[in-house]
Amino acid sequence: MTGPAITQAMIDAYDEYTHLTLDRRGFMEKLTKLAGSGAAAAVIVPMLAANQARAAIVADDDKRLKAEDIAYPGATGEMKGYLVHPADQSGKLPAVIVIHENRGLNPHIRDVARRFALEGFVALAPDFLSPQGGTPADEDKAREMFGKMDAAQTTANGVATVAFLKANELSNGKVGAVGFCWGGGLVNTLAVNAPELSAGVAYYGAQPKDEADIARIKAALMLHYAGKDERINAGIDAYKAALEKAGKEFQVFVYDGAQHAFNNDTSEARYDKAAADLAWGRTVAFLKDKLG
Repeated sequence: MTGPAITQAMIDAYDEYTHLTLDRRGFMEKLTKLAGSGAAAAVIVPMLAANQARAAIVADDDKRLKAEDIAYPGATGEMKGYLVHPADQSGKLPAVIVIHENRGLNPHIRDVARRFALEGFVALAPDFLSPQGGTPADEDKAREMFGKMDAAQTTANGVATVAFLKANELSNGKVGAVGFCWGGGLVNTLAVNAPELSAGVAYYGAQPKDEADIARIKAALMLHYAGKDERINAGIDAYKAALEKAGKEFQVFVYDGAQHAFNNDTSEARYDKAAADLAWGRTVAFLKDKLG
């Protein structure tokens, strides 16, 4: 037996719910109409959403790694995060900040941090919901908390995270950032506001709009976009033009046919293994080149 067909309209409705103004009731009403019945909609929802029960690529007790939950100084208070590095690390390694989507520091992002550690990085996945007490288990509650975040405080906490990781005894002093969705947008923001950031990789992240801000970027950038992500892709051309005008170092890749969140392997309907694997290989090589 095959599951129900997932249409682009259904994916667009989910994107409207998770990133724009559609509430859950409105989303379910729209999805029910698109699916043809409430029963079909109920089957489709978990295929669109991230399912944290799906197996991690790297187990949280992998003996090749040393991982721990830590607290470190933020801009105005304590930040929490997940720090992971190779268990047999003998020297200082390049450092990477792994920035979560608009669901907070969840098991998937922890898994991504472990993947970076296996590639030879010191990886820190901060919890940017720390000022509100940290990421809750309920992802819908986490989404609501993002609407209450203070943008200036979030940026300042990101800059503080760069400083913390740059000075960390495990780090070689070169720091990069990789972010997904909301986190991709924050990578672009950090590139503007954190001059000590050496490299940034933004997956389907919102772009800075002000040319004066873009002119302040010092980090080398790699920008990954999904071919079917019209909302985010609307800002690509202007961002490219501003980066070129300012003489910045950057690369842009658009993955034809891929959906927003194509890297998230916990989302059955949106994950694209071919695009994710290609983007991952490019990301790791880029960060090793810029941070090594």
